[in-house]
Formats: sequence, C-alpha cells, structure tokens
Amino acid sequence: QVSQIEGDPDSPISRGRLCPKGSASKSLVTSPLRQTTVRYRRPYSTEWEDLDLDTAMNMIADRVLAARDETWEDVDAEGRPLNRTLGISSLGGATLDNEENYLIKKLFTAAGALQIENQARI
Repeated sequence: QVSQIEGDPDSPISRGRLCPKGSASKSLVTSPLRQTTVRYRRPYSTEWEDLDLDTAMNMIADRVLAARDETWEDVDAEGRPLNRTLGISSLGGATLDNEENYLIKKLFTAAGALQIENQARI
C-alpha cells in the first residue's frame, strides 16, 4: 500500500520537491476511479464486459502474434536480412518509470518491431 510519496532532499536537481508526475503517482494506485478489472468491448458493441486476466492476455497474445506473422519481413528485395515487422508498434506512457520503459523496448525489439516510442520523450 502506498502511504506517502516524497522527494529526495539531497537531490541537487529537485532539492526534495516533487514534479507533477511524482505528485500524482500515489493517486495512480489509490484512486477510487482506478479500473481494477479487465474491460473489453467487442467490435460494434456498445456494451463493455469484464474478462478474466488469462482470457484477456491470451487475446492480446493471439492478436500480436497474428499481426507479426502477417507482416513479417525476412529479407528485402535484394536478399539482405531484415527480420522485422511493421505490423506492431509501441507507444509507452509517461507514468512508467525508466526500468519499465527499458523492458518494453527490449520486448518489442525482440518481437521485431521498429516503431517504438515513449510519450515521456515527445
């Protein structure tokens, strides 16, 4: 349970003050508005439904693998190796920390994706 977030008073950069992202971090976990279940809206549906986590993860994995398989490029027109897909991409969020963004970058690079960006840098 997150009880308090505070800055490092010894930091020469922030001198103990929190940036807006740091100040809001507690509410990411403790907000009563935080969604704690997987919600899914089927194509053309107007209603949301709850899914168990295993079902949702399997649906995501199936779709990522299908997009990767359908758009995979082994070699270019001259036979040079590409080993990439343009069918998947990633746009990370500013609420993720450096380590989480590093792991996302590694995951999508290993999957062959080229379009990997982070909103915190934009």
